Amino acid sequence: MKLRSIVPGAVLILIVLIAALVSYVWTPFDVTTLDIRNKLQTPSAEHVFGTDHFGRDILSMLMVGARTSIAVALVAVGIGMGVGVPLGLLAAARRSSWVDEVVMRGNDLVFAFPALLIAIMITAVFGAGAVNAIIAIGIFNIPVFARLTRGAALSLWTREFILAARVAGKGALRISVEHVLPNITNILIVQGTIQFSLGILAEAGLSYVGLGAQPPIPSWGRMLADSQTLITLAPHLALFPGLAIVFTVLGLNLLGDGLRDWLDPRLRRER
Repeated sequence: MKLRSIVPGAVLILIVLIAALVSYVWTPFDVTTLDIRNKLQTPSAEHVFGTDHFGRDILSMLMVGARTSIAVALVAVGIGMGVGVPLGLLAAARRSSWVDEVVMRGNDLVFAFPALLIAIMITAVFGAGAVNAIIAIGIFNIPVFARLTRGAALSLWTREFILAARVAGKGALRISVEHVLPNITNILIVQGTIQFSLGILAEAGLSYVGLGAQPPIPSWGRMLADSQTLITLAPHLALFPGLAIVFTVLGLNLLGDGLRDWLDPRLRRER
């Protein structure tokens, strides 16, 4: 059965989503309250994952940090898809023209700058913060979806049903929306889950170097950064946010693999 990965992936992501949603109305402790007397406590009945160097409950911070990571990655992927997919469809519809050339060379230009470098340039002008991290990751996602959409769409433009639509008098824009896009949606969904997991990693990396969400908003990446000087004294400070990132990315990758198998018509026929 090729869909076995979709179940554990969905379960892992569901746990993270529930933790993020619950954090809006309840957390075991207030993440903005400092309790220096109880700092660096190891996991116990009161503090399941222990406390950090400010006495804040790590479980509560992980729950709030989950919504930060999910929000940043989700919006960034939305930006990438919202801009990249139309550009890819346009480039495929105007293939071998100056429009296609401009779109693809623009993608090459963006690809030359990693998300971290884009974030550094943005924060140098506007300052660090979650919004700027979203913009940086979103910009990096645009050429990913543009290239994928263009490649998938080009393979369809020579198909018989596209030729029939052109004979029927439909324009390139209408064909792209009505015939091309529905037939590449499965590819975009799978790529979306992959970019979502990469967005989680990118947000954690940006927060780790101080370019992501700023205090007092908890972030998994900044929790790792804060723990590095105390790793021998309190290893649980790095263990739990690290596991949160690992399991979230693992869940998204498993979910993406399962969706790919489920949505691929060739694999569906095999089943």
